Amino acid sequence: MKYRSFGRTGWHVSEISFGAWAIGGSWGHVDETEAIDALHAAIDQGVNFIDTADVYGDGRSEKLIAQVLKARSEQVYVATKAGRRLERQTPEGYSRENLTAFIERSLKNLEVEALDLVQLHCPPTQVYYMPEVFGILDDLTQAGKIKYYGVSVEKVEEALKAIEFPQVQSVQIIFNMFRQRPADRFFDLAQQKQVAILARVPLASGLLSGKMKPDTQFAADDHRNFNRYGQAFDVGETFSGVDYGTALKVVEELRPMVPEGATMAQFALGWILMFEAVSCAIPGARNRQQAVDNAVASELPPLSNEVMRGIAAIYNQEVKPLVHQRW
Repeated sequence: MKYRSFGRTGWHVSEISFGAWAIGGSWGHVDETEAIDALHAAIDQGVNFIDTADVYGDGRSEKLIAQVLKARSEQVYVATKAGRRLERQTPEGYSRENLTAFIERSLKNLEVEALDLVQLHCPPTQVYYMPEVFGILDDLTQAGKIKYYGVSVEKVEEALKAIEFPQVQSVQIIFNMFRQRPADRFFDLAQQKQVAILARVPLASGLLSGKMKPDTQFAADDHRNFNRYGQAFDVGETFSGVDYGTALKVVEELRPMVPEGATMAQFALGWILMFEAVSCAIPGARNRQQAVDNAVASELPPLSNEVMRGIAAIYNQEVKPLVHQRW
C-alpha cells in the first residue's frame, strides 16, 4: 500500500482507503459479520483511512467501525459526515444546535473523545455562502469535539466555494472515469491551497467493476434500484448520473485497456491514482475479498500515456455530453 499526504493535516493516508456506505445501508443487505471482516481485511492490507457518515444505516456504519478499531492497534483515521439527518435539506437546518447534536451522536457511535474529520454531507449549495456555518465548525474544533473539518460536495462549483474558507481541510467529490470534470477545474487550486481530495464513488456505483449486465437486478433497499432517476437524492450519486445502458456500453469500450492481471475495478481505481492531487480513493467493500481486491490497486504500475489518452477519448465522446456540465 502506498500513502499520500492528506492536505495540511500532517496525516499520511492509504491511497486506497475504505468507503463505509455499503456496510451501513442503501446497498442491499450486508451481513454484519462480513462487514466486520471487510474492515479487518482492509486494515490488514494497510488501509488507514475510513470514510463513513452518521446516516449510513442510521449509525450502523459508525458503530461497526468502532467495534473493529477497538480490536486493532494501528493508527486508523475515521472521517464521518454530518447534515443529512435533517428531515428536510434547508440551509437553516445547518444551525449550531443541529450540528452540535449530530457531532455528539457520532462521538458516541464511534466511541471517541474527538472526531478525526467531520465533513458537511452534501448540504444545499447556499450553505457554502454562509460563513456562520463554518464558524460553528471552527467553534467545535476549538472545543475539542473535532480535529479537522471538510466538505462532501455534489458539484465542482461547491468545491471551489468551500475552499475559500481557510479551515476547510478536505473536499470529497465524485471522481471516476465517468466524472472527470474535477480534474479540469478544481484539482490545481486544491493543490495550491493544500486541500486534501477524497475521490468518492470511484467505481460509479459498481459499474466500473465490469460485473454488471443489462439484466442485473438490485435489491429494493439498494439505491441503484430506488434512486436510479434521482427519486431519493441527487441522481449523480447513483451510477455517477450516467444512463445505465450507455454506461454498460462505455464499460465494454474500456475493457480492452485493462492491464493483464488486473481487474476492471483495479483498472478504474488505478486511473484515479494517476492524479497526484487525489489524496485517496474510497471504494466500498461488502466483504473480505472486495476489500483485498481494492487494496491491490495501489500496487499496480502506472497506466501508460496511450491508455490515459484512450480513456479520455472515450469519455469525451460518450460520457462528457451527459454529465460534464451538470456537476
